Amino acid sequence: MTSLKIGVAGLGTVGISVLKILEDNKATIRNRAGSAIEVVGVTARNKNAKRPMDISAYTWFDDAQDMVAHCDVLVELIGGSDGIAYKLVKEALSKGVSVVTANKAMIAHHGLELATLAEENNCNLMFEAAVAGAVPIVNAIRHSFTSDKITGVHGILNGTSNYILTQMRETGRDFADVLKDAQDKGYAEADPTFDIEGVDAGHKVAILAALAFGTQPDFSGVHMTGISSLTEEDFHFAGELGFKIKLLGSAEMHDDRVLQIVEPCFIPDGSPFAAIEDAYNAVYCECEYAETPLMSGLGAGGDATASSVVGDIVALARGESAPVFGVPVSSLKKVGSFDPREVESRYYIRFNVKDKVGVMADISAILRDHGISIETMIQLGRSPEQNVNVVMVTHDALREDVNTASDLISRLDVIFGEPCIIRIEEDF
Repeated sequence: MTSLKIGVAGLGTVGISVLKILEDNKATIRNRAGSAIEVVGVTARNKNAKRPMDISAYTWFDDAQDMVAHCDVLVELIGGSDGIAYKLVKEALSKGVSVVTANKAMIAHHGLELATLAEENNCNLMFEAAVAGAVPIVNAIRHSFTSDKITGVHGILNGTSNYILTQMRETGRDFADVLKDAQDKGYAEADPTFDIEGVDAGHKVAILAALAFGTQPDFSGVHMTGISSLTEEDFHFAGELGFKIKLLGSAEMHDDRVLQIVEPCFIPDGSPFAAIEDAYNAVYCECEYAETPLMSGLGAGGDATASSVVGDIVALARGESAPVFGVPVSSLKKVGSFDPREVESRYYIRFNVKDKVGVMADISAILRDHGISIETMIQLGRSPEQNVNVVMVTHDALREDVNTASDLISRLDVIFGEPCIIRIEEDF
């Protein structure tokens, strides 16, 4: 092959960065790939949109499907689980054209179907850039850990939420104020729902679970809790107790069921995850034999994501190939979902209560009746007959028992608002 012909669909931040890397590092890439990478076409929603680089040297296609006919590889950077991106990728794979994508939503929702198409048509579907930006975790699982048994994958998987949590802790500002700041700086979208409510990280957890355990991708089995309900009080108490708050995504095998969960967690100050700040991501694999390091890097931004996209393009130019989820489609297992309510852990619980005699006795009685013992209790300030925050740290307890007891406590006439429950993660 004298050159690998690619077409780029989508010319947003990542698409432009891909073109820039391919142009700026042309000689290096050719040397490492063993052949030239030729961009035979580009397409996007609006040809005349203002962009940070001149694209006039590239052949423009008004119809993205027409461009596929000229490609060895389609680089899909449009985004979205359905719509034109999904239709275009299916078209390419059906014609034996390999696909490189950063589209985690599409892979999480339609990964099994797309993997089947790639296998049936003897082509590749590559998506390193779909998980954790510049962190090469997909290739690590798909290639480096093939001889090992992975029992769990855990990570800080969303740069926007990690930036917000870092700023809330460091500045003491509330969530709404920091979110607006993140939007003004371009770290958060105008509609940040997917980032702050754990959906973006949930897509990545579904992908990592399929890769790690050889199971069919199951986004519907991911349990997601976001960060929008956290308050400055939670960060204060976390610091006092020796923790930082991180939005953690985890996938674990429990016999023949998979736990897939995204939620804010208390992480000990000494944990490697506690050092991951701002827009950085990090992923850790629990393996039976290998003692794997924490892999970290920028999880957001055009250049970080584009670097992973180009890495996949180079791999295809070299002739590298692997099953989409690490094993043939016929070997992907359909497994059940492990309910997070079955998770036993220590928990942080914050109540907003009326400061009066007997309140703590009532709360303690409900916790006792559900088999929950208290390790630590903190009350911030004292204001008789006024509202104060009370925090409890439990000994190991089932999440279902904690939820049930907290629900009953919230019905007491001396409790205001919903309790805040955060799992304490101390295993890594």
